[in-house]
Order: sequence, then structure tokens, then C-alpha cells
Amino acid sequence: MSLAETMRIHEPYPGIFAYYDGRIAGKRLHSPEPNWLDDGAYTLGVASFAIVSGAQALVYDTHISFDHAAAIRAHLKSLGVTAIQVVMSHWHTDHVAGNAGFLDCPILSNRLTKDTLIDKRKVLAAKNPPINPVVMPTETFEGETVLHVGEIEVRLMQFDIHSADGTVLFLPSLGLLFAGDTLEDSVTYISEPDNVARHIVELDRLATLPIRRILPNHGAEEVIAAGGYPPSLITSNRDYLTRLTARIDDPALDAESLETFLAPELANGSALYFAPYEEVHLQNIAVLRGAPVDE
Repeated sequence: MSLAETMRIHEPYPGIFAYYDGRIAGKRLHSPEPNWLDDGAYTLGVASFAIVSGAQALVYDTHISFDHAAAIRAHLKSLGVTAIQVVMSHWHTDHVAGNAGFLDCPILSNRLTKDTLIDKRKVLAAKNPPINPVVMPTETFEGETVLHVGEIEVRLMQFDIHSADGTVLFLPSLGLLFAGDTLEDSVTYISEPDNVARHIVELDRLATLPIRRILPNHGAEEVIAAGGYPPSLITSNRDYLTRLTARIDDPALDAESLETFLAPELANGSALYFAPYEEVHLQNIAVLRGAPVDE
């Protein structure tokens, strides 16, 4: 059975495709035991994206397995695509696991992503399930660069949010942001707790872009399929981090559910509640209090 058997394909805008998998109650892909594929991606819902113009395509992240990468390539081939370039959002497992399916394509990342992948190669190979080989980017940039997919201008920008090596895509023609893991719904996952103050500053910088809609790699399928989130998702993620860090020494925090903690954002519609994020919230509290981070 293909691991991509439950992957769904959406076209929220003409030529913009979302490859979404997971958020299926009671279903796991890899194992009943804790593992990154199920607990960090499939259960929460995970997407990667393609921008297609004629025979050209840009793939933003290669998904959670080789099977998913193969399914994406098969779909692009069915559209008549013959030239693919990959852009990586950052170095984490669920964003690089499909790289081996694009060995014959140029793979672009920022310089820090490549350096981190080199440094973390053994960490990724020891994961459950393992990512081995770790396929490296073939090209790098620093800060910002511009690509074109046919006539579509794509701005690549580096942000230190969630992970220091984050790369987002922005399409000026649509005001559309491909956010990677810099933004997430219901809440952001804190992977670098020592840098949260920096993440908050960078979220404010992200908010200065003329964004009309946001496509995150983790979020509600129906929202992504319908064109994405409004810019208020940035405010929601920022306010969550600000409030959480302000209350991290509050003993009452331990007994408070995410649903209660997130009440302001749920009330104004800038976040949607999804119960599996309760565990993410507990992990966020733990790492901010000094628990080891699962790389």
C-alpha cells in the first residue's frame, strides 16, 4: 500500500495545487508508537504545494514520504509538466522526507537550511521512520531572491520563525503567502524555545507584507482548499506566543486546556480549534520550561 493513498489534491487558485494528507480520525500511517510522521505531521494534517505554469512547476516542500513525492510528480506529469524546481521551507523531517523523489530536479533552499541539513544528517537518519538518504539542496540563497514560474513571480524570503532557517514564498500577483511552518493553525509548534522572542519580532516583520491569503503547511484542509487563511493568522500565532511566554511560570497554566487558553483567537476567528493541538500546546509549555526539544 502506498503511504500516499489518502492524499487529497486541491486547486485553491488556478495553477496552485495543495497536496494535503492526514487529519483522518483514528488513522495512522507508520506506527501506533510515537513517531514524527504520525504525531508531527499526519495527525495534525500536512500539505505541500505546487505552482504550475505551462510545462513548469515549483514544488514547495516534498512532503512526508517518498510515496507522497511520487504522487506529486505523477500529478504534475498528468498536467504536462516537464520541468520542476523544488524550494524547501526548512530542514525538519516532514518537509524533507520526499526529497529523494526529486533527485533529478534542482532543489533550492536558503544557506542555513543546507548547513543545518549537513549538521543534522545523522539525526534525521536515526528518526522513526528514518530519513536516509538525506537529499541536499543543489542551490542556495541568502535573505531573499526571486524566481519565475512561467510568468508568475515568486519571492523567496527567509524568516526566523519556528525554525531559524525558514523560507516562505510570496506571490505578489495574488497577495498569496506560502508559509511553511512559520504559521500554523491551531497554534505554532515551538521547536526553538530559546528564540521565541525573535520569532515574535519576525512575525511582526512578516505582517508587513501585502498578504491577502495564507497557505500554511499545517492547517485545516477546508480552509486551504478554499484559498487559505486571512492575515489574522499571523496575529493569532504571535499573540499565542506572547501570552504563553508571559504566563509560562503561572501554575494555573498546567490545568488550562488549549481550547481555553486560545479563547480570544477562537472567538475572533483568527484560529480554529483542532483537538490534537492540545498535545502540541503541552509540548510547547514543556520546552519553554526547559524540557529537551525533539529535534
